[in-house]
Amino acid sequence: MSLLFSALTLRARTFRNRLWVSPMCMYSAVDGVPQRWHHSHLAQFASGGAGLIMAEATAVVPEGRISPRDTGIWSDEQRDAWAEIVDDVHDRGAQIGIQLAHAGRMASTWWPWAAERGTVPRSEGGWPTVAPSPIGFDTYAAPAELDVAGIERIVNAFADAARRAVDAGFDVLEVHGAHGYLLHEFLSPLSNHRSDEYGGSLANRARLLLRVVEAVREAAGADLPIFVRLSGTDYADGGFTPEEAAEVGRWATAHGADLIDVSSGGIVPRPKVDIHPGYQVPLAAAVRAGGRVRTAAVGLITSAEQAEQVLASESADAIFAGREWLRDPHFGLRAAHELDVETEWPPQYLRARWR
Repeated sequence: MSLLFSALTLRARTFRNRLWVSPMCMYSAVDGVPQRWHHSHLAQFASGGAGLIMAEATAVVPEGRISPRDTGIWSDEQRDAWAEIVDDVHDRGAQIGIQLAHAGRMASTWWPWAAERGTVPRSEGGWPTVAPSPIGFDTYAAPAELDVAGIERIVNAFADAARRAVDAGFDVLEVHGAHGYLLHEFLSPLSNHRSDEYGGSLANRARLLLRVVEAVREAAGADLPIFVRLSGTDYADGGFTPEEAAEVGRWATAHGADLIDVSSGGIVPRPKVDIHPGYQVPLAAAVRAGGRVRTAAVGLITSAEQAEQVLASESADAIFAGREWLRDPHFGLRAAHELDVETEWPPQYLRARWR
């Protein structure tokens, strides 16, 4: 009996297995609209046996994009393009989610393979950035501090994006509160030096995230699962800690979330991290145990046996993988084959099912 290939039901959605595709930015959109690349990229994982495919960090407003090439869901044109991808994934038997995001002070940057680095200037299509406090990240341009009216606009933007995502047919909505982007910037005392109701105590620093979760839940209705991605640690003295992540995970669940997707880092540049297979799994375990919430683990999980062991150790309830799906878009089918598990195969691929 394989835990990895057991079904998981969250609200009105049942996932055929617990081996899922992490959100991974492709930096290939045009004006926020996903392109043919996104369609083929995401649909292939459904054919490859994924239980859930999480589409990349998708901006709720134009200025929330990590780069000018990031996807968005602030317009109906974007919604309709996403809907075609959603339909294709469903036709291949998988579920699909979307990660709703705002990059905050890390927005308006060059994509990874651009010749330039840092902030994209306005003359090249860039824009001013915002953050909880006017503290720049590394060599990026300093952001403007959000006022209360600006915070209200962001909450409303997440709600509007959630409604479009529901209309597009997505099965899961994930609120991105990790990797040094806006909601994480509010959570971390290293980037949040505010003295109002959005700064200081953990409850205050978590206020915006929890308001966004509430707004997304209201927009999504009762049936769709909502995930929250958190960085379990900032890897820096005085930063966000696993204990705080567990507490925020518990609060987020009370405000309407169903699962905490635990990653790490992003607030400080070039942290010292002991990177090894499964290096972030203990963070998922800490949040799961400390917050008494469902979690997904991620971070150099590259084999079926390793993923199975993460679930067997009760460190997490599901597995997100990224690089291994890029290396092998049929990772799910291969994992079932390696574990000798009966699972659903596309009829076109049945000849590869047997030893």
